[in-house]
Amino acid sequence: MKRESQFQSNLIKELKKIFPGCFVLKNDSSYCQGIPDLLVLYKDHWAMLECKRYSKATHRPNQDYYIKKFGEMSYASFVSPENKEEVLNELQQAFQS
Repeated sequence: MKRESQFQSNLIKELKKIFPGCFVLKNDSSYCQGIPDLLVLYKDHWAMLECKRYSKATHRPNQDYYIKKFGEMSYASFVSPENKEEVLNELQQAFQS
């Protein structure tokens, strides 16, 4: 099983391939506990993604809150190898509107 950092690195590369010209920024959880790992900026859209090594990985304090909150504002999701394709499909739909 890949480490979360390896999964995140590969995900960033894939996001940049699917969404040419996008910016993917890594957030600092020590600055704001529970903030999702990645901010994806594409044209006039944005999304927050929290990377997990596997789908059953534990959620840290506030992660569920921020995913829900940012999901109401734009798009936010937990992403793991098990649901990556589903999340990428949802992201493509969210970025088309």
